[in-house]
Parts: sequence; structure tokens; C-alpha cells
Amino acid sequence: MTLQPTNFLTYTLFISIMETLTSLFSAETLAMFQQWAITFCKNAVIAIIVFLIGKLLINWVVKLFGKVLSKRATDPGVESFLKSVVNVVLWLLLAIVIISILGIETSSFIALFASAGMAIGMALSGTLQNFAGGVMILLFKPFRVGDYIEAQGFQGTVKEIQIFNTILITVDNQTIIIPNGGLSTGAMKNLSKEPYRRVDLKFQFCYGTDFEDVRQAITELQKSTPEIIQQPIEGTPVAAPWLGLISLDESGVSVQTRQWVKSSDYWTVYFGFNETVYQQLKGKGFMFPFNRVDVTMLK
Repeated sequence: MTLQPTNFLTYTLFISIMETLTSLFSAETLAMFQQWAITFCKNAVIAIIVFLIGKLLINWVVKLFGKVLSKRATDPGVESFLKSVVNVVLWLLLAIVIISILGIETSSFIALFASAGMAIGMALSGTLQNFAGGVMILLFKPFRVGDYIEAQGFQGTVKEIQIFNTILITVDNQTIIIPNGGLSTGAMKNLSKEPYRRVDLKFQFCYGTDFEDVRQAITELQKSTPEIIQQPIEGTPVAAPWLGLISLDESGVSVQTRQWVKSSDYWTVYFGFNETVYQQLKGKGFMFPFNRVDVTMLK
């Protein structure tokens, strides 16, 4: 019997399929498949156990982190954002661990995450710096809302501390927005953090004025000003009011006074005591110098 070409191809294909099936279901192949199935099932069980334990640990860590932020009186918006970031990072780590347990190569995933993080970090370097600065300010509290500070060449009362910026209101009601990055790393002066401040004032009197009379007159004014603290306060730098002659200038003698007040009374005493000294001592005959120019007329 002669095989036709079509029958020959069919027969050849049938033989190839049978040989392939025979090799697939050979004893060695079945043994390898059985070993792989056992290993995979064992790894799957371990991965499930790790997932359940990791889930409990992540919830516990996030709750503990939230309690720490709450004790530090962190802004609610910042607290929610930081908890979300910690939660996402921990879940990513858990996913990588589970993938590794299942026998899947994790180096490509790690490289992908690292590349994505680097690209995002480079694109948002300035924004991330401001964000980090805002977090540092809210955590360590170098100043609070309502404090009067001087930073980045501006002075004002802190109106709001945001994630990326801090908003100041100046004494003439201007709004100043300062990025938190430079604010957290640069020099900053908090003028209302301490409960007490010292008011230093300088007065000039004409030559020939009796210094003891000046001392007595200003000392009486210091004692009669209710905002000025008269006695030292233990545990603080607060001292009794002081007065001294500090220099002999071109136009007259210069006298400086130092008096401690509550921080909230600083500007009241600064401007008010200046006015009081001028009005009271002028009424008592004390002379305040001023610059004089002599003009000689030539014919």
C-alpha cells in the first residue's frame, strides 16, 4: 500500500504529537512537575502566612506612628499624609518579600522602584525639600502659629504653617509666603518664643547735663511704668532695670536703659517709654542735643 502525500504528512504529525505527549508525561517529567508543585504549594502557604503577619504588623506600626504624631500635636493634614506614606512604603516592602518567597526574581522590581523614585526625586527636588522642611517645622516646632519671627529678610506674625510654605503677616498687614525648605535650614529669629524680652533704649543729652539728675529722673520713670519688671525672676535672665552712660558723642552724652518686660508688652514699652522720657524730661528742663551747622558769610 502506497501512502499518499497528505496521508504521509498526517501520519508524521501524529507521530510527532505522540512523541511530545510521551515526553511530557514521562516519569522524569512527572517527577519534576510533582516536585515543582510541592515546592510552589509550600512557598504559597509560607507567603500567605507572611502576608497575614505582615498585614497585622503594618497596621500596628501605622497606628503606633499615628499615636506618636498625635502626642507631638502634629497638624491633622500632615499626620494623615505621613501615615499614608508609611503605609504605602510598608505594603511595597511586604509585596517584594512575598514575591521573593514565591520564587519570582525581585531584582527587576527593586530596580524599577529605585529608578522611579530617583526620577520623581529629581523632578520634584525643590518641592520635596520644602515638604521635608514643613515636616521638620511641624515636628520640632521652632515656632508656632501666632509667634513673631524674623527669617529670610522678613519679619511678621506666623499666620499659618502649611506643608510647603509658611505664611507671615507683617505689621503693616502684608502677606509674606516663605518656602519651608529655606526656613528650616536657614537662620531664623523667634522674637516671641520666650516669655520675657529686654527693651534696650538709648537717649542723648547735651554736654553739661548732670548725669545723676538724668539717672534719678529716668529711674523714677522706670519704676512708675507698670509693664517694666522691677525685680529679677529666678531661673530666667530677667534682671532689675538698669541705666548707664555708654558713650560721649559729638553732640552730647549717650545714656542707655535696659528693662525687662513680658514679650507681649515689648512694643508697648519700646514706643511708650521713649515718648515718656522725652515728654517728662523736657518738661523738667533737660536738653536733648541736635546737629548744628555754622554758616560763615564771606563778602
